[in-house]
Amino acid sequence: MKVGLFFGSFNPIHNGHLVIAEFMATQTDLDEVWFVVSPHNPLKNKKSLANDYDRLAWVQDAIADNPNFKASSIEFTLPQPSYTIVTLAVLKEKFPDKSFHLIMGGDSLLSLPKWKNADIILRDFPIYVYSRPDYETASMEENTKVRIFKNVPQMNISASYIRQCIKAGFSIRYLVPEVVFNAIPASTNFKNA
Repeated sequence: MKVGLFFGSFNPIHNGHLVIAEFMATQTDLDEVWFVVSPHNPLKNKKSLANDYDRLAWVQDAIADNPNFKASSIEFTLPQPSYTIVTLAVLKEKFPDKSFHLIMGGDSLLSLPKWKNADIILRDFPIYVYSRPDYETASMEENTKVRIFKNVPQMNISASYIRQCIKAGFSIRYLVPEVVFNAIPASTNFKNA
């Protein structure tokens, strides 16, 4: 079984994430997409993150009705900050019958050389990339492990924009799934957005 790993803080998960994951699950050869909720990405500031279990619950609620999606808290049990290479090694050991593929945007692909053991990731794991405006990925297109998908529909929203809206008291309806919209005000106010 081919599993696409969609890593992220999901702070919060929004409709843009879901559109990308749905494309990967239904228009590529992936069988499932797992949303890997990261407690602490070493390239991001942890202070702006909502509670780990709130973010996991939002993902679980947002994908509950999609049989192609699964939420993973695997990184909650690993040392922080979370390094993708460590997570991949643990997943391979825990699920030897699955073939893991990374899902990432063109912006993340370009930052991949900064990741811990990036050469091993590129050698051992296929990477499915959704093109992002303003990020040229041509330099990576010759790598046989990298597949660039240029027709992935995308929404021009971000979790940071959503946090700013919440902090300012603006509505985030239609930016996030309704179940997440209903859960966020009770869970956090993103003081450090």
